[in-house]
Amino acid sequence: MKLLVNIPAYNEAEVIGKTIREIPREIKGISAIAVQVIDDGSTDQTKIAAKKAGADLIYSHKINRGLGVAFKSAVIQALEKNFDIMVNIDADGQFNPQDIPKLVQPILNQKADIVIGSRFSGIKPKGMPFIRKSLNKLAAKIIGTFLGTKTDDITCGFRAYNRETMLKLNLTHQFTYTQETIIDALGKNLEIIWLPVQVTYFKNRKAKLTKNILNFIYQSLIIIFKTLRDTKPLKFFGFLALFSIIAAGIIFAIFLFYYFQTLKISPYRNWIGLGSIFLFLGIQLMIFAFLADMVKSNRQIIEERMYEERRRQFEKNKETQE
Repeated sequence: MKLLVNIPAYNEAEVIGKTIREIPREIKGISAIAVQVIDDGSTDQTKIAAKKAGADLIYSHKINRGLGVAFKSAVIQALEKNFDIMVNIDADGQFNPQDIPKLVQPILNQKADIVIGSRFSGIKPKGMPFIRKSLNKLAAKIIGTFLGTKTDDITCGFRAYNRETMLKLNLTHQFTYTQETIIDALGKNLEIIWLPVQVTYFKNRKAKLTKNILNFIYQSLIIIFKTLRDTKPLKFFGFLALFSIIAAGIIFAIFLFYYFQTLKISPYRNWIGLGSIFLFLGIQLMIFAFLADMVKSNRQIIEERMYEERRRQFEKNKETQE
């Protein structure tokens, strides 16, 4: 089994070297370990620092394209170079590279397709901002409830993926990949487990992705809702339709309550109008639900074909390299 430890980086010249040097180069059950850096358009000496520290592979974007694009580049490189497992770890040293064997082990034991580090299960995160922790837990609760499964830390970037997962994932967003991969993977019935990991937040450290917390919340909500819509369209639109129809029923009940007291319609026409709007909206959303579910079926067929094509392509590439 070959392991690729991937580090997405943007202007991390000061800290990336230490992270690379602390990555274990021997893990039981792993025959070869390589370190890859995805330099996402850095304007400092990130690439040079990574090379000096011993990075085996460096892939650079000409401009800063976002964490989501950097992750997709990492997956492509991992598949093309025939790695069986990819571990993604941040460049800034907030995660402990010595936890990498712990993340890899469930995949080696074939108990998981994805293993995600959890900052909230057992090991208390050092210095994690309260608002970031609260929003993460709230979003995890919403996603877990909607998908009917327990989810834990949905934004932690310290993760391990097996090759099958890398072949199956289809990601569309540039801003980040963390929430989207979880929802997409659960929609494809891939096995995800969360394991406690050590994390430290540095006082003077400014997060590249969450430097504007309002923009991060906005972008994350868009990603979550779009991915839930595409993964569970019948449930997504069906829930909205049911809400509208129930609202219409309540409004019509209020109208009838007043009507039977006076037997007059004219004073309560607004209730009829409002109820009709909600009822019409609910019917439309129910139609959308069935149409979207049909689109999802077609999407699944396309994704299965894409998976088979990728698998053939990269297996052929593997045979050529051997």
